[in-house]
Amino acid sequence: MFGHIPKKGDSTKYYEILGVSKSASQDELKKAYRKAAISHHPDKGGDPEKFKELSQAYEVLSVPEKREIYDQYGEDALKEGMGGGGGSHSPFDIFESFFGRSSFGGGSSRGRRQKQGEDVVHSLKVSLEDLYNGTSKKLSLSKNVLCPKCKGKGSKSGASGRCYGCQGSGTKISTRRIGPGMIQQMQHVCSDCKGSGEVISEKDKCNQCKGNKVSQEKKVLEVHVEKGMQHGQKIVFEGEADEAPDTVSGDIVFVLQLKEHPKFKRKSDDLYVEHTLSLTEALCGFQFALTHLDGRQLLIKSDPGEVIKPGQHKAINDEGMPQYQRPFMKGRLYIQFNVEFPEPGTISLDQCRSLEKILPPRSASHLSSMELDECEETTLHDVNMEEEMRRKQQQQQQEAYDEDDDEPGPRVQCAQQ
Repeated sequence: MFGHIPKKGDSTKYYEILGVSKSASQDELKKAYRKAAISHHPDKGGDPEKFKELSQAYEVLSVPEKREIYDQYGEDALKEGMGGGGGSHSPFDIFESFFGRSSFGGGSSRGRRQKQGEDVVHSLKVSLEDLYNGTSKKLSLSKNVLCPKCKGKGSKSGASGRCYGCQGSGTKISTRRIGPGMIQQMQHVCSDCKGSGEVISEKDKCNQCKGNKVSQEKKVLEVHVEKGMQHGQKIVFEGEADEAPDTVSGDIVFVLQLKEHPKFKRKSDDLYVEHTLSLTEALCGFQFALTHLDGRQLLIKSDPGEVIKPGQHKAINDEGMPQYQRPFMKGRLYIQFNVEFPEPGTISLDQCRSLEKILPPRSASHLSSMELDECEETTLHDVNMEEEMRRKQQQQQQEAYDEDDDEPGPRVQCAQQ
């Protein structure tokens, strides 16, 4: 095909212009071009030469055959005709084929002002272990992309006609009479062009998208959940939402939803856990292993001679949640101790006497026989205070209702004929 083998030239320039590595995927190239092209577009006050370089680089690297030749021989080989040449299209045509017809300036003659697409929000359920250790989740989503065959034009020829029904505005105004001398005007989307302001003849419609300008594509996103992230925190994929002509694609946003953990509770960067001790452990000492969120076994034990009271808390430094973007800094782990007392009747009188010798003495106040004779005997009953308060509240409501019924009021007597 050529009389000589081209010399190897610089094959890094185009990658540097787009700000990507030589191993960049097509999705990474597309994202890099999108961001840079919007920033450097002349209608937005950008440098026309820089805009032209971006378009040339993307046009070459987005075509696998041209990219392969460029990687082997550099830009000169493309200029000599290998791969069909490089950068031969208008930079504005490349931009419009990528985004659809658009402009940033209100008075630009290149096309209509570009709209901002809507963001797509998804909730992502995560466990406390995920937020402690960090994780990655691959999610498959369906999205609209500009039809690759017609580049979002919707027609084979790339042309479209102005809608006669709405004169290209995309909307129609209808009127109706609502009264004498009163007319109501209503604006609605044009049914002929579905709000686009354009119509495509049936013969000229793109065979792939049927004139819709977009087609469905499955996209796999890898969501990186970093250590220390919070419930409700957002992970944003810029420009990955549905594509549409004349529209800047919105973002895909994942909102983290923390699932309740059976053992640990989180408050900011601290962790809370409850542990129940027997009365013997509370009085004589304890030792147990606590399985942490990363699988480590923490040895939890009391100091010699230490007595644990019901509801008492202990803290372990640097065993709480890692801080977001500072994972080596951690909060505290708080342990609340509950004490389980023996069931009634499980301790005999002899055991009680033995315990009395070991435990601190009773209160110094002692009743004499005469004082005991003057006291009235009582009986203690077990009670559930929550149930007791609920019962009392219901009783008060019923009494208030009965009082309303008993209030005297004016009585009406029937008139005697």
